[in-house]
Amino acid sequence: MTKSVVLRGALALLGEEFRFDRKPVDVRIEGAKIAAVGPADSLGGDEVVDLSGKLLAPGLINGHFHSHEHFQRGRIENLPLELWMHYVRTPIPVVLNPRQTYLRTLIGAIESLRTGATTVVDDIALGGAVNRENLEAVYQAYEDAGLRAMVGFAMMDLPIVDNFPFASEEFPPELLAQLRQLKPAPELFAVTEELARKRHPSTSRVATIVSCSAPQRCTKEFLLKSRRLARDMDLPVVIHVQETRMQVVTGNLFYGKPQVEYLKEIGFLAPKTSLIHAVWLNPREIAALAETGTTAQHNPWSNMLLGSGSQPVRPLLDAGVNVSLGSDGSCSTTTSNMLNVAGSAAALSKIRGDDFTRWLSAKEALVAGTLSGAKALGFEGRLGAIKPGMTADLVAYRLDTVSFSPLNDPIQQLVYAERGAGIDTVLVDGAVVLRGGRFTRIDESKILSEIAHEYERLGPEFDRAEASVGPMRTVMERIYKRALAMPIPSDTHPARFA
Repeated sequence: MTKSVVLRGALALLGEEFRFDRKPVDVRIEGAKIAAVGPADSLGGDEVVDLSGKLLAPGLINGHFHSHEHFQRGRIENLPLELWMHYVRTPIPVVLNPRQTYLRTLIGAIESLRTGATTVVDDIALGGAVNRENLEAVYQAYEDAGLRAMVGFAMMDLPIVDNFPFASEEFPPELLAQLRQLKPAPELFAVTEELARKRHPSTSRVATIVSCSAPQRCTKEFLLKSRRLARDMDLPVVIHVQETRMQVVTGNLFYGKPQVEYLKEIGFLAPKTSLIHAVWLNPREIAALAETGTTAQHNPWSNMLLGSGSQPVRPLLDAGVNVSLGSDGSCSTTTSNMLNVAGSAAALSKIRGDDFTRWLSAKEALVAGTLSGAKALGFEGRLGAIKPGMTADLVAYRLDTVSFSPLNDPIQQLVYAERGAGIDTVLVDGAVVLRGGRFTRIDESKILSEIAHEYERLGPEFDRAEASVGPMRTVMERIYKRALAMPIPSDTHPARFA
């Protein structure tokens, strides 16, 4: 018999409109689903969780981060993407055992649940070989924490060095040959298909999806093979696209057109497909996203810290494009805090143009971080709102905190002020995973202590790995500056200040 749980007496953001009327409500959960919403003290159940004095909101959906970066938070600063990225894909890798991989994954899982996210998309770089025990450790970490996680493997079939224009001209031949030997694991595609059959998003809380790293890292044949896999198995797809101006230049040089136009031409764009970042876009590309039902995912905090630019969110929304949110990896962002991402999305929009009526509102940012994130992953109508029939991925925030004092507009105060300190209770798939500010399934303090202990040994290895980037860095600075001098389509929405 399915157990029922009643969340008693919370103020709540109800329905897909996030209605708020200052009247306490009860929410009854049966299994993983919300069964009913009614006035306080009107619903009964097998278990009652008292949420009086709390604000109940749908859990945030982090559409993009990289758990392989969690050990590198706070190590790199003030580099553009094309220079920074080599520090997380170092020529000399840091090799982890399964326990270290498990702990590294839990860093992001713990932070996510403590900062309002109940779903994450983890885009993992596996390097030149697939370690099955480490992969299982990733899945187990999410199972143990209670987080909903969609795991992809950043698939590609080209060496990283060949992702950049002018590589053959700028790299010394010996170094170029060495870097071309650093090839992606050839079995990634088969592993993705195998694990998606075992852990499909339609049936598993911790599931497998299709991740293509980026167009310039994949041959056309590989991209189309990935698209067929996603179509045949009904899987979401994520892919990094036009995060930076240099990637627009790269598309023009590699394909004779920007990357989004190229992806449309080959038939890659589709619903349940998220273009991660999508910062530098022209009107034709925005129209292509709208026409194909493709999501543009906004990663504002990452795009600021890497100097990539600001996504043209309002033109995307005007065109009817689904816009979701993601944090990106914590080597570039230092945090996976989705409340910070939502606040950054709304705030950053206010520096684009003088027409304040086109600024993104707190409510629009919250929609992007919930309902739109669900749509991007194929969970439309199943996740992202407090209403009967929806999956019970919910977060309760204390209202007796400074973020909500005095309580005026709970959406504005949630998006612009709350950063997780007031989180009291979290449910994922109808199960309470955080209660009274404490995890119910894992020993947080013990885990964080073990992480600190392991990192004492791993820190010097990261020093050595990052030092191996030196010879590449010098060449990449030349390529970066050379690309900056190249033109891009004149109708591209400006993403940076001159």
